[in-house]
Amino acid sequence: MLIKGMVLFLVVMAVLAMFGRLRLPGAAKRKPRKLAPASCPACGRPKIGRGTCPCKTKED
Repeated sequence: MLIKGMVLFLVVMAVLAMFGRLRLPGAAKRKPRKLAPASCPACGRPKIGRGTCPCKTKED
């Protein structure tokens, strides 16, 4: 019974993979996006979020 369950699971996963390839045929061939640098080029601090680094804001 356990073997039947495992075989059924693998068959379902294979069918889902086939439908995924039909729906998005070029998804596997796309190049991944390059990530922005993780640290500020000016001061070297790690950047968190999308905002500017605190070293670039004016502190009067």
